[in-house]
Amino acid sequence: MTTMFPTQQTYETNIRLPFSFILFGTMAFFTSQAILLYSGSSIVHGAFRIPSVWAAVHLAVLGWGLMVAMGAMYQLVPVAFLTPIWSETLGFVQFFVTALGVLALSTSFAWKMDFVFFAGLFLTLGFVLFFLQMAMTLKKQPTKNILTLFVSTALICLFLTIALGVTLAFHFFSNVKVADHLLTLKTHLLFGLAGWFTLLIIGFSYKMVPMFSLAHGFSMTLARYVYIFYVGGLAVTFGSFLTNSSALFVSGMGLLLLGFALFSYHIVTILRKRVKKKLDRPFLFALLAIAIALCLHGTAFLFAIIGNTDSFGVIIYSYLFGWIILSIVGYLYKIVPFLWWTHRYSQKIGKENVPTLKQMMNEKWTVFSCVLFFTSFVGVITALAISSLPLFYFSQSGIVLFSLLFTGSIISVLLK
Repeated sequence: MTTMFPTQQTYETNIRLPFSFILFGTMAFFTSQAILLYSGSSIVHGAFRIPSVWAAVHLAVLGWGLMVAMGAMYQLVPVAFLTPIWSETLGFVQFFVTALGVLALSTSFAWKMDFVFFAGLFLTLGFVLFFLQMAMTLKKQPTKNILTLFVSTALICLFLTIALGVTLAFHFFSNVKVADHLLTLKTHLLFGLAGWFTLLIIGFSYKMVPMFSLAHGFSMTLARYVYIFYVGGLAVTFGSFLTNSSALFVSGMGLLLLGFALFSYHIVTILRKRVKKKLDRPFLFALLAIAIALCLHGTAFLFAIIGNTDSFGVIIYSYLFGWIILSIVGYLYKIVPFLWWTHRYSQKIGKENVPTLKQMMNEKWTVFSCVLFFTSFVGVITALAISSLPLFYFSQSGIVLFSLLFTGSIISVLLK
């Protein structure tokens, strides 16, 4: 078990730091899904750009996805890059500032749009502290590698996403457009979802997939081409937004598809080198998320070719839930029990009876939860496609139930 994550004292992070982010994220996720359930009649009819939906989406993306990603980075960066976090004290300060910023921003979207800009500025302070933390930590890495490139580029995309988000918030606050609103919004989504989240998940997948499958002797050469094509796709797609060129947009979608297809193939080649023949079932859902994302990239490329941009709202929703959120869920079901087991029991082995790692979380419940999430996600997408309000309410209720089960699973681990 100790081969999964190195446990040298030099690289350990105070366990309370990553778990602060994770626990906040689980509560934000439940709240966001409850708001989406409440807003069902508007969403089913395609009204995505309304205050309640904005509040829910930012709670899901920032409060859940981003906060959990930050917490995971506080734990995984020292392990993956063999360097300790620069300042744990700064990490706790950053957590409180960012958490308050997320709550203030989401509340402003829901009740007082005039305050969105100020909430966004406060939230930006939390991001600046995070950038400082990661920059100083990565600076100390003895040897840079392809993971460093993925994570660094993801952080750059996050910075651009934040800058664009503040610009959008300024538009709402002042009614003065300092940049084209639609261009800013599309680029905000591109760099936030396909840039920050996808590059980060790809980068850490190259660390976690071999660890969770006990794979050895695989080549990382293909990762360079994954990076070149995917980042190239981001750049070309952004260029298409600037020039309003459909040909460039198709090219950008094609490059993103090619980059992600190479990543998917690379993961398959890594899994072929695994020693662990039977993979843990929660981990399989993280792998399922890769397959879903590949299909969505292919769909986006096809829709770009035929000029069906009206359906990209559903694709973006599917990408957020089927790729980003499902990936995070699949990996957290593996990471959380191990982190807590290591913290509580690794020093007690041989001295007293301790639970096994498998006993830290009920795998049957995790599988049920993941199946519930996946089927509910498919139901929501179907409801949006056929504009069925009853199906949306039923399926979205399933996601709300999943969020409660997931939170309960995390808390149950911390009580052991």
